[in-house]
Amino acid sequence: MPGHVEVVCGPMFAGKTEELLRRVRRARLAGLDVEVVNHALDDRRGPGLVSSHDGVSEASRSAPDAAGVRALLTNHSPDLVAIDEAQFFGPDLVGVVDELAARGVTVVVSGLSVTFDGRPFEPLPTLMATAERVTRLTAVCAVCGGDAAFHQRVDPRPPADALTPLVEHVGGIEAYQARCRHHRDSLHPAD
Repeated sequence: MPGHVEVVCGPMFAGKTEELLRRVRRARLAGLDVEVVNHALDDRRGPGLVSSHDGVSEASRSAPDAAGVRALLTNHSPDLVAIDEAQFFGPDLVGVVDELAARGVTVVVSGLSVTFDGRPFEPLPTLMATAERVTRLTAVCAVCGGDAAFHQRVDPRPPADALTPLVEHVGGIEAYQARCRHHRDSLHPAD
């Protein structure tokens, strides 16, 4: 199905990036022209690399915002564009994704569907509503081991980078835990 949008979403530690990269590898095996894009804020494992928490990685191009994604692809229409950490691109990403799909590009977007305090995290809710395919993943609750549709910040320190929104900052297991609905507001394992 050419020219469509697929969304892979869920909380932290759900395997969103792994699923995105699995789709990238399959597309490349099929001989498709693929472009992988990540937000410039996420350089945890080095610049120019999309990487999962388990260490699976792919070379990527970085953009600081949705306009940067548009600029990367102005003169290039790959068969598939894979965009990781979509939440950091903000609501303007929706228009860019729609433009790419209208040009016949398959766009696979992965990102957090909720913030650390359980609120919808744009642009994922809008992309989920307008995508042809949505894969919603869950993680494992750090408290009870159940399905976790949320994540919670357990590091009380504010982000080190003043440019990073307080809503969510780039981090991993040192700052966040996956939580089920019952334990999402619990900071103590005994709760």
